[in-house]
Amino acid sequence: MTRLRLAPLVTLETSTFASGVGNGIVAVAFPWLVLERTGSATAAGLVAAAGAVPLVLSSLLSGTVVDLVGRRRTAIGADVLSGLSAAAVPLTDAVVGLDVPTIALLAALGAVFDPAGFSAREAMLPECARAARLRLDRVNSVHTALFSVSFLIAPGLGGLLIALVGASTTLYATTVAFAVSAVVVAFVRVSSAGRPDHHDAPTTMLAATREGIAVVFRSPLLRALAVVPAVAVMAWFPVEAVMLPAFFVEQDAPERLGALLAALSGGVVAGSLGYGLIAPRVSRHRVFVVTLGLLAAAVLGLAQLPQFGAMLVLGFAAGLFYGPVEPVSNVTVQEMTPERLRGRVVGIMTSTAYAAGPVGFLLAGPVVDAYGVQTAFLGTAGLLVLLAVGSALAPSLRRLDDPPAVGPDAVSRAE
Repeated sequence: MTRLRLAPLVTLETSTFASGVGNGIVAVAFPWLVLERTGSATAAGLVAAAGAVPLVLSSLLSGTVVDLVGRRRTAIGADVLSGLSAAAVPLTDAVVGLDVPTIALLAALGAVFDPAGFSAREAMLPECARAARLRLDRVNSVHTALFSVSFLIAPGLGGLLIALVGASTTLYATTVAFAVSAVVVAFVRVSSAGRPDHHDAPTTMLAATREGIAVVFRSPLLRALAVVPAVAVMAWFPVEAVMLPAFFVEQDAPERLGALLAALSGGVVAGSLGYGLIAPRVSRHRVFVVTLGLLAAAVLGLAQLPQFGAMLVLGFAAGLFYGPVEPVSNVTVQEMTPERLRGRVVGIMTSTAYAAGPVGFLLAGPVVDAYGVQTAFLGTAGLLVLLAVGSALAPSLRRLDDPPAVGPDAVSRAE
């Protein structure tokens, strides 16, 4: 009986893990491919931005697609298309070769599909938790940890494959990972995974998207949870996609880049699982603010560019302190949003974070080229300090500790 209760959750998280492996390999292979062929951090930033810009619109609409088409079918389609777009990179390289505009175009194509799969899997999480009879905050912690475990494994695997077969060919491994995710998610069996009820399904794409946006804008807490992670993304994504690759390309050390990204993910695993254990006994607001402050301190340590062993420790610490931030945000959004709107609200919240990514990439690349990696790290640390202080002072974030409101009245409760 216990196995039957856990089956939907285990199946969903297995798909999440496989999808994360695919994304983790991309996180190493794409910047390495650009830097290897151009030597320009600015070019790497432009390609990263090209891959991030489509995520904004795609994430905004993906939640509506989830609610229109159904969560399981959306996840399968998104994984298949993401895998095919990854395979297009080495195929194009073999046929006509790759330059920066072509790489940027292929990065943008690959970015279109993944948000729909992410939103679909996250929207199924609350019902899988109920079926397993587990607390939603604990399930979200495990969800974040598993995704981070995939990033713990994937960068090291990506770095090894780059050393063996090159950055372009390495992207075939991403195709395999997304194929596994698509097959596994097809077996998730909860009522919310299939085609939505006609009564609950939105009528048109535009009307449904507007309804989801209205839910977010009516709630001060949801607005805050849209802005704070977005600023964190703007600060942090360039660290992984521009600053660290630029630093290790100069040393011709892809294995070290993979190891440090793995240490970051290992810290996120520990932080998110640790939060799941203490969640019932601690203030969400306090955890949110304190961990952001400690994350800033860890990044400030990385800015000193110490010996590699110390960088691994600081990278793990940065991940450890970031680990609780996503589960706190996710479980709050899920508790405040009724079932029929959850896909749209998750997509909208994700889109704000993705919108900030290109800004960070476009700023980080020129700063690295003009002033060096250390200056870029110091700027990131300063931004994270401001974010922690702002989160501590924001009245809306104090509502993180309000009792949950799940069900038809959740939207009015969130206002």
